[in-house]
Amino acid sequence: MSDTPPPPPPSSPQPPIPPEQLRAGAHWLTGDGADNDVVISSRVRIARNIDGFAFLSKADNDLRQQTLELCRDRLMHCGLGRRTLWLDVHKTPTLDRTLLVERHLMSKEHARGDAPRGLLVSLPDEHLSVMVNEEDHLRLQSLRAGLALSQAWAQVNDADDRLDGLIDFAFSPRFGYLTSCPTNVGCGVRMSVMLHLPALRLTNDIDKAKRAARDMNLTVRGFYGEGSEATGDLYQISNQTTLGKSEAALLNDIEADIVPDIVRAEREARRRIMDVRRRFMEDLCWRALGTLRAARLLAPEEALTMLSLTRLGALLGILPNLSEATVNQLMLMVQPAHLQRITGQDMDQQRRREARADLVRARLAGAHG
Repeated sequence: MSDTPPPPPPSSPQPPIPPEQLRAGAHWLTGDGADNDVVISSRVRIARNIDGFAFLSKADNDLRQQTLELCRDRLMHCGLGRRTLWLDVHKTPTLDRTLLVERHLMSKEHARGDAPRGLLVSLPDEHLSVMVNEEDHLRLQSLRAGLALSQAWAQVNDADDRLDGLIDFAFSPRFGYLTSCPTNVGCGVRMSVMLHLPALRLTNDIDKAKRAARDMNLTVRGFYGEGSEATGDLYQISNQTTLGKSEAALLNDIEADIVPDIVRAEREARRRIMDVRRRFMEDLCWRALGTLRAARLLAPEEALTMLSLTRLGALLGILPNLSEATVNQLMLMVQPAHLQRITGQDMDQQRRREARADLVRARLAGAHG
């Protein structure tokens, strides 16, 4: 995770997102949901393109603007929820764009703001988000806490059905839905889960879990997906391709097969560590908590690494007065844009490291044995 400042904001910016529109925390980090000790969140994303419109790789800004306006009109009138937030991303302040990436509501690519782009978010739960003009004309996403791919799929499928009655999607009887990237052709669905796997790393078994996922044509990535590292022992597992696979088959592969196996392996690794190396584990978790409660400077990578160990300590009962939800939310709050939004200050890297340490100390002041 980078702590470098974002690029300068675009001209004629959209007003900042009102603080009440996006809560301090994100629902997918509440610690709720099935298997929440290991599974942080579940996400289902659908890629769709408009029939008769050039793919975005071949579209100029005029066509992108037409696509944006058409999609915005259809999204605002298809009944996606009682409350939604629409943003013209290319006009949104840089800090807000970075904040939305940190909340996993849109991609880093979408946050570039170099062409007409839009984003719709359901409020207040933020379960549903729709990117307009990212790699495809539409990227519909549902994000849920815990192992909840079935619920996420039901929501995003309903949104897809509602839009399908208002937009003619590019579709081939032979290949299925047509997308900019060949790996998304077919059903156009990507399903992923974010897993917290500290014990598998500590027992040197994490590579076995990665190989098991890859053997089933799943990909393993870091906290921010493609190209990111597994900072804080957080890993995303998702399907690599969609051609020739039904939504039901993808759902079964991930939710009913590979993820339960990895969850069992992580829990068994935690049990073994506590049986064989309890004092080592206690020392590791208490040292992490001690660092967070005493540090005056914290880089984002160090903060996530220490928070990962304190989360594990809370789940194992080593740190009994520390709640999982508190640690989950801190994993979000220590990131650069959220930190600046919470403090209400524009800060350079040094000041962010000071403010991050101050924030973590304040939030963990009551965590004691």
